[in-house]
Amino acid sequence: MTQAGRGLEAPRPAGAPALVVRDLHKSFRRNEPVLKGIDLDVRPGELVVVLGANGSGKSTLLRCAIRLIEPDSGRVELSGEDITAASGADLRRLRRNAAMIFQQIHLVRRRNALDNVTYGALGRISGMRSLSRRAFPDDVVESAWRSLERVGLAEKAWQRADTLSGGQAQRVAIARALCQQAQVILADEPVSSLDPRAADDVLALLAEIATSDGLAVACVLHQPDLARKYGTRIVGVAAGEVVFERSPTSITDADIAHLYHGELDDG
Repeated sequence: MTQAGRGLEAPRPAGAPALVVRDLHKSFRRNEPVLKGIDLDVRPGELVVVLGANGSGKSTLLRCAIRLIEPDSGRVELSGEDITAASGADLRRLRRNAAMIFQQIHLVRRRNALDNVTYGALGRISGMRSLSRRAFPDDVVESAWRSLERVGLAEKAWQRADTLSGGQAQRVAIARALCQQAQVILADEPVSSLDPRAADDVLALLAEIATSDGLAVACVLHQPDLARKYGTRIVGVAAGEVVFERSPTSITDADIAHLYHGELDDG
């Protein structure tokens, strides 16, 4: 979509984007495109919210960005390198620049919070040392402790993941992303299964990490109120296309209605 078609452009931090998506296309069935030439930039210090109805393509966008799903065409750059052209060891190296936080909180249930956070560093640990946290390098364990402290859960370090509340578990997942030392965090509806208080806490944490730690955060949401409250910019996606890109204060009720009218018509 042309810049003119995006509506009012929101101010952006200075510097090169950490994530660049250009003309991304994806279809899962013949003649049923899910992404129709999506463009997206996310800079360090931003929490960019991708907002849209169910089936709009917003989650597919994040998965294609790190090739969990292969795009049909287009270009994605992570930290200035083209991930769409990479393969093998280069692809694995580039993927470490982006940490994914999912709607379904993927923790190892029988392991404690600290173990789960250290697993974020597995990509930079080789050989037998990757088989047990007890064999992890000291700097990795220290990084995991700092990451748990960063999300306010150091006191839960030895608690099993399956005993944590939903909000606590998602904060452990964020700590794991920090321990990965990724420059980009991609969060796919990270609060959809949380109660309102926990959802607010998780979004506040992601926004604070973006601004204070200088990370680039792209977050798919289904809640316009949270997008307006915490987003640096809001990118509206409908039927696989960007229909607006604006600052939270310039988003109108008409913009929101345009994104969700299909769902509302369906009841």
